[in-house]
Order: sequence, then C-alpha cells, then structure tokens
Amino acid sequence: MPLSPSESALVSSVPTGLFVAGEWRESSDRSRFDVEDPATGEVVASVADATVADGDAALAAASAAQEAWARTAPRERGELLRAAYELLIERTEHFARLISLEMGKPLAEARGEVAYGAEFFRWFSEEAVRIDGRWMTAPNGATRLLTLRKPVGPTLMVTPWNFPLAMGTRKIGAAIAAGCTMVVKPATQTPLTMLALADLLREVGVPAGVVNVFATTRTAEVMEPLVRDPRARKLTFTGSTGVGRLLVEQSATQLLRLSMELGGNAPFIVFEDADLDAAVEGALLAKMRNMGEACTAANRFLVHESVADAFAERLAEQMSRMPVGRGADDGAEVGPLIDAKALAKVTELVDDATRRGARVACGGKAVGEAGYFFAPTVLTDVPADADLLREEIFGPVAPITTFATEDEAVASANDTEYGLAAYVYTRDVSRVVRLGERLEFGMVGVNTGIVSNPAAPFGGVKASGFGREGGFEGIEEYLETTYLGIAL
Repeated sequence: MPLSPSESALVSSVPTGLFVAGEWRESSDRSRFDVEDPATGEVVASVADATVADGDAALAAASAAQEAWARTAPRERGELLRAAYELLIERTEHFARLISLEMGKPLAEARGEVAYGAEFFRWFSEEAVRIDGRWMTAPNGATRLLTLRKPVGPTLMVTPWNFPLAMGTRKIGAAIAAGCTMVVKPATQTPLTMLALADLLREVGVPAGVVNVFATTRTAEVMEPLVRDPRARKLTFTGSTGVGRLLVEQSATQLLRLSMELGGNAPFIVFEDADLDAAVEGALLAKMRNMGEACTAANRFLVHESVADAFAERLAEQMSRMPVGRGADDGAEVGPLIDAKALAKVTELVDDATRRGARVACGGKAVGEAGYFFAPTVLTDVPADADLLREEIFGPVAPITTFATEDEAVASANDTEYGLAAYVYTRDVSRVVRLGERLEFGMVGVNTGIVSNPAAPFGGVKASGFGREGGFEGIEEYLETTYLGIAL
C-alpha cells in the first residue's frame, strides 16, 4: 500500500540527513538506508547512514559546545525546554502520525506518546533551576564545606524504536536541564521521529552543537569508537540487556558514567481479593500498550488459583475483540510488530508454549496478508518450562499461570534475571507494603497497569540495568559533584 498524499507530505517535511553542529548534512560517504512501514512493508523514507567519520564529527561538535553550554544560565536552559514542550504539544498530530507511520502503533497511542514525551521537557524545564549544592561547617569548625553540582559533560545517547519520541525526550530533557551536550543515535527502524525532534529543538533556539543526531545501520562500527573516546563523559542506553552488557564492557575504557535501561520480564500478579474488572482493565493496559512492545509490558500473568479461570475468560474476551490493523487507520487498536524478526520471535514463543501444553484462549497466530501483525493472544495452563515465561515476549501475548499463596507468588515473580516493572492487584494494604519490600523490581504498579510517569524515577534492578530517568532523580544522572574545602 503506497503512502497517501498526506503521509507523503508528512515524510517530506522531515529532514533526513545528519544533524551535526546545528546543521543538516549528508553522510560523509553519501550513503542512505530505507525506513519501512511495518504495517505494509513498504518503504516510506530514505535516511542518511552515518559513518565513523560522521560519528566523530558529532562528538567533536558536542565537545566544542560543552563549555559554553555549561555556563548558560539555568533559567535559559529551562525556557528552551519549555518552548520545546509547547511546540511539541502544538504539533501533536504531526508527531503522532510520524510515530504511527514508522513504528506502527495506533494513532491514539501515538498521541499518548507525544503527550508523555513532551511532559519530560516540561518536567526538566522546571528542574533546571533547582540544581542545588550545600554549605556546611566541618565537624572540627576549622573549615567550611561547599559542594557544587556541575554537568557531567558530552553524553552519548542510544534510543530504541518502540517509543521513538519519549525515550529520547526523557534523556534529552534531563541533559539540557543539567547543561550537558549530547550525541543521539536513534534506532534504524524509527529514525524519522528523532530527526523531526532535532529540527524542533533547532527551531526553538537550542544552540548549535548542544544536540547532535545521526542514524546509522553501522551501529557497532560507529558507536564503539565514541564510547571509547575520552571526549565522551557519559553513555545512556535504552535497549536489550545483551547490547547493554556489551556497552558496559566497552565503556570501561573511559570509565564513563552510565545509565542503562534494559530488558524486562514484568509479572502481573492478581490476588484472590482483587477487583477482577479493574484487574482485567489494568492487564489490557499493561499488556497491550504498544502491542506489548514495551520493556514495562506485563510478560507473565500470575493469578490466584481461585480466580484464574474467571480472569482468563474476561481477559480473552476483551483481547479477542480488539481490532487489528494499520495504526493510521480509524478504529485500529492493535498495530503491527516492528519487523519480520519480531513477528518470527513472537510466533516461535507461542508455538513453543503450545507444544509444551499451553491452551490458546484467543489468538495464537500471525494475521493479515501484509505487514507484521500478530493476533492478541491469551494462553492458559502455561507450563513452567515454556520459553515465554523466561524471555521478554515483546508482543501481544498474555501467558497465564496460577499460584496458591503469597509466598509462592513472590517466588515466581522474582524468578527472573530481570527487575524492571511489576504489577499487583489486591485490596489488602498490608500486602501492598509487604510486596513492595519483597519484589525485586525497580517499579511496582499497585492496582494500575501503567507505571511510567515523568515525575517518577524510571528504572530497574538486576539485569534490567541501573540509573533512573525522570523524577527528581533523573537530572542527577547528568550531574557531577565537586567539593570545596575552604579554610578560614
């Protein structure tokens, strides 16, 4: 299916080069790569493919701009972020349709991502003027102790394809507020949104060299020299745990400051006293947001044996009614997966579970004649050795298992190398406190299917990474502390 005239006009409005030192340019070898619509497999745009030399130029620009940017008044940095927030909200439909086109999510969800992503700019615009230090008298009274907070310096940012706007704004917003310059590399599947955002930041007046953006199909070749380059002082990455581990190893050369937001395997725990209607509604949010292609997506449904059948029946009924289609089409609630590889993985995980004895309550297969669609799926009687209970599904599949006691639920939930998000449905306040202390996850949603909030610290433990994005903690990731001991 070719692009409509309005979609063609949308794509043509987005710069498709490299944004370096405040200017748009082609890659040094003039190479480009194609971006496709995952709903159709059709090419929607051709984007400049950065080389090693281009990456070096981007870091050089960030390094050159760092000193002046660090001296820029916090209020000025905050006002630039506020202007970017307002313009992004004004252009919600533009960015939402771009996200839907290159990533596949339904327009309603894409609009939600724009609102969520823009909020990071507003949040950090207010944090820019609240960077503090302290003054105290030394215990012996002989000196005064002064601490200063200063920007870390040029930051490398690698963002994923599943939230092409929001995963960028929560990094960029914090860095701008703190006074750090940056080099941003978006995912090759979804570069257009980040390129459009770079142009918006240029338009509101962010100085040249502060934000540099390039896309590349030669990620390892281009990024490794930057990670090992002494001009870079921080690396922030959102993506798979496997790639994250590799980047941590490479970063050891320069002892870079690191923020790693990696994979997840979120349990969704439903206790016997839960409001089942609310639990099903929350399950739909936690599972089906972004077609399940989110690190916070509910990956395992642990349901008390006394309510498991009723929960599974209601969830399957709701998920089976969700319309599947191209995200830009009216009425579509479930878009395509990102690419053929993702579709093959989800299919393989479901087939593995059913071979081992899982029962398909709804869905269970790929659908559609074109694109990468998988039907919303509920599996019951899922055996403990099924691969999808250990691996991140990243698709619209809800596997249900049961438990009998709270201890059993906690043990099952914690039985994973990951520790990003968990969800709990119960009316017992004491149980909520116990679970908050016992669950090995960085975020726990209580009677809600959404934990992401720009005002809250987003991040995990164990193999889900370290560092926090958003909240009061988010700007701390981009600041260093200098202590002055002043003799009287």
